[in-house]
Amino acid sequence: MADTSDPDDGSAVPPVSAFDEDVVPPAPDGEAIGAPEAGAEALGPDSERNAAAERRKELDEREEDDRGYDDLRRVHQLVNNNFYGVVDAAGAAFGFGAASSPGLAPGTIEPEETRRALRFYVPPQPCFDDALGKLREGALVVLTGQDNCGRGAGALALLRRVLGEEAKLRSLSPANALAELAASRDLKPGQGYVIFDYVGELRPEAVQAYEIGRLSAELGRRKSYLVVTSGDTACRRLALRDHCVPWQAPDPVELFEHCRGKLPCAGFEPDTEKELLDRVGEQQRPADVVAAAVVLSREGAEAALDTLRDRHRELVQQWFREPPTAGDLLPLAALAFLEGIPERTFEQGCAALAAHVRNWEQSGETPVGEPDGSTGTSLRGAVADQSRARWRDRAVGLVTTEHRLGPSRDAGRSERCLIFTSPRIRELVIAELHDLYGYELWYPLRQWLGELALLGDLDTRTEVARGVALLARYALVEVDENLLTVWSDGITSQRVTAALTLQFMCDVEHLAPQALNIVLNWVDNRGAGRAVTAAMALTGRLGSLYRLEAFNWLWFLTNRGERIAFSARRSLVLLLQTAEQDPERALLILRYVRTVTARALPGSRERSIALRTAVQLLEATRLEAAEPVAAALLRTVPDSVRHLGALWAEVLHSSNRSRAVSALCRLLVQLRDDPSVIGAVRELGEAIRNAMSPQQWAALCRHLSIALKHPDYAIPGAHQLAQVLVGSLRGRASAESRRPAASLMSTVPFPSAQGG
Repeated sequence: MADTSDPDDGSAVPPVSAFDEDVVPPAPDGEAIGAPEAGAEALGPDSERNAAAERRKELDEREEDDRGYDDLRRVHQLVNNNFYGVVDAAGAAFGFGAASSPGLAPGTIEPEETRRALRFYVPPQPCFDDALGKLREGALVVLTGQDNCGRGAGALALLRRVLGEEAKLRSLSPANALAELAASRDLKPGQGYVIFDYVGELRPEAVQAYEIGRLSAELGRRKSYLVVTSGDTACRRLALRDHCVPWQAPDPVELFEHCRGKLPCAGFEPDTEKELLDRVGEQQRPADVVAAAVVLSREGAEAALDTLRDRHRELVQQWFREPPTAGDLLPLAALAFLEGIPERTFEQGCAALAAHVRNWEQSGETPVGEPDGSTGTSLRGAVADQSRARWRDRAVGLVTTEHRLGPSRDAGRSERCLIFTSPRIRELVIAELHDLYGYELWYPLRQWLGELALLGDLDTRTEVARGVALLARYALVEVDENLLTVWSDGITSQRVTAALTLQFMCDVEHLAPQALNIVLNWVDNRGAGRAVTAAMALTGRLGSLYRLEAFNWLWFLTNRGERIAFSARRSLVLLLQTAEQDPERALLILRYVRTVTARALPGSRERSIALRTAVQLLEATRLEAAEPVAAALLRTVPDSVRHLGALWAEVLHSSNRSRAVSALCRLLVQLRDDPSVIGAVRELGEAIRNAMSPQQWAALCRHLSIALKHPDYAIPGAHQLAQVLVGSLRGRASAESRRPAASLMSTVPFPSAQGG
């Protein structure tokens, strides 16, 4: 039925109660969405043609963006575990374990998490005492040093020392947090704050020394403390220079003996002990020392030695020790960025890389990979080389083959794929390529990667993104400037590849803040293309780690031009779709949009934006099924009922009413055969009813009964569930409102025999 009334008339929904203080959206930037230009009512022929061309351009851009989000959705379906599963914490310090380190995602760090992280902690001297003195004196200290030297564990240990073992700590966002804190009046007394992997200020007005001084004074006044970890560049910032302490890892042998004292004792021969301690003394990362001690206590000395020997690294270094020919080098380099795709597709990519290298060599430079200035190239005459048969001889121990099902192919059909014998070997190969080869290899390699990002299929581009994310561990600036910056403003295939690269970068803890920093740079006046890419990148692992930051920036983007706003809404929907196994994040998304909607003024542009976003969330389907996300949440997340009910109530008496009713009907159809959700549906009805006036409730009954006559919804069981949604609440309504609700639901009977 047409909505002829003002959606925000006198029967407006009562204001929604305030929520958690963290869930506060930023103010919009005031840019109108789809606002007509001045004088648009008097367009001439030329203006009409220009307007038509502009509309065609907008439609083309929308279609491109749709394809991009379809690609993202497919990748999320295939690699959901990579985005939301266990993070690669190989570089974590002091036995953080396989899970993400405490504080990687901004939020509260519970005392138990801190105790678990510091179980084997040994304070490195003298840097620990120096930092403790600065912290007690100025309530602020910055720990600088190389990645994986134990800065994160040191920050937790310092705060625990000054605040006590039972103190709850607060992890803040690494992006621009100091500038915000310096001007903040919301610092809590007796609180410990930590910022891991601080990346610096984003805005032109960088944080100044007087702001840091003011922050230090305010922290001291409130008896609160802040510890920041950062790279060595932080000590060169004048504002932070006086607060920096260079950090070092503890002595590895001392740490190893300390761990052995806390673990079950394991006996071994003297010769074995000497080799073990010699290997321990070579370790530079505390995490590796702790891992060896844990393996020693559980599996014995030989297993611990295997852990420390790092046979994969030795194998890769041995392969590169004698400079390989181009015929050996290029396939291995190509596989580092194309692992696991079908062999025939890999061979096409490898041939393309060889062509880029030959083109580069024609410039007169020394051919890539040829030892001692040899001018020959092993790529010529390759047809007779039996390349597939020779592969096993060229990369013994590094590469193997297996048959994998193609996700886009018929079920049961598989193809042979080339893969590394261990996931770690892929990273080590990229590290060796970066350490050993210069411009003569990486220039054509970058051209080749750019071509794959532009023209490759989704599977190829996904693997390119994985490889580039691994490269970012060793050449972040190069990856950002030469690849990501270019791709972020390209066509859809390039933008999706850039977004996926940032997602995979988040698998390494110290790169996650850098990925966030790159995205936020794209948001800030870098053009519509990069803003759309930023919206894409804020989904997945990045949006999971930095939840509130992602919501705030996506909400900011919904207030931009229509193309950017559309992408931002799609990203919010994708965040909800990927939160199925993370109830806390799903609730936060619903609560955030509910807060935005409740705080928007009736009839305002902000309210219109919020309602459009809300209805898209209510319409969203699961990634791997046609079932509505709302249905899955009602089944598995009981606390979602009140948020879903509030959103439905808001949307049901707006210009989006028909879409909201259709979404409600799809929900009822999906849940019709599940007795376990009867209570949740009843609660959903109560939540909607409590946020509506009697007139709005009666209108909902009427619209719902009409909609359920549609063949798509007229399915046995759906009307009974609708009666649960509506009928259970008649006792709460007034006598006047009970009669129309009951009569409307009964005078238009629900079909009970026909199918949809």
